[in-house]
Amino acid sequence: MTTDYQTARVALGARLRELRTEAGLNGKAFAERLGWQPSKVSRLEHGKQTATESDLEDWASAAGALEHADDLKSRLRGLESQQRSWRRQLAAGHRPVQDRYVVEYRRTATARGYEATVIPGLFQTPDYARQLLLQNADLMSSPRDTDEAVGARMRRQEVLYETGKLFRVLVWEGALHALICPRDVMAGQLDRLVGLIGMSTVELGIVPLGAPLALTPKHGFWIFDEGRVVVETINTELQYDSADDVALYGRVWDRLAATAAYGPKAHRLIARARAQLSPA
Repeated sequence: MTTDYQTARVALGARLRELRTEAGLNGKAFAERLGWQPSKVSRLEHGKQTATESDLEDWASAAGALEHADDLKSRLRGLESQQRSWRRQLAAGHRPVQDRYVVEYRRTATARGYEATVIPGLFQTPDYARQLLLQNADLMSSPRDTDEAVGARMRRQEVLYETGKLFRVLVWEGALHALICPRDVMAGQLDRLVGLIGMSTVELGIVPLGAPLALTPKHGFWIFDEGRVVVETINTELQYDSADDVALYGRVWDRLAATAAYGPKAHRLIARARAQLSPA
């Protein structure tokens, strides 16, 4: 259990204790009203046990404060999001993080992903990946184990050739034009994307610039086996596994997918970006 998680659990417990005391009940009397053992009330209030949504609804009702039930459940959902600081994760370099991704993708059967600013790691060429990893190592002041990290990132891509896998990935067209590497490296990367179109394990969609959208493109995210969402920010990796959060990100993905270009249309968008890399 992470420190962030435990801190949030203790804060939720403090709020529960506050509602109980505002109701004028001691722990024993409150437990009797709920039909619980007093020890459960104590564990929840001291952050030693994680409440369920049903527990929180019962607690609010017993405290005569049903209007606070939604707030309590919102706090629980916030607690359930797991945060991993990139600074801590990269303390030993990028290779350990990439090795973890290899394991995670091997045990994944289906994934839905969306990237707004970068070509997904699952589809990157070694040269493109090297540029990104070098930039990130410089930004985070982390050890430069770039060659080892690139090798691990390429091993992650072995899942693209395994039967029974399906990776449904959306890329904002702007990512095809973002020159975060030399032009020849970007050209090779775009050629790699073209080669993925038509693979049985890959469903690649390009969300076109200028297309009518039901929502703004926002940030990238990945949904693994419809049970977990991973979001990467500049300083943190966030993981969500509540049903409500997974469903929310699923709706966002569906709305972006409805505007995406696939097959020959996606090929044309990639070719357009590729042509702009050629000398005038």
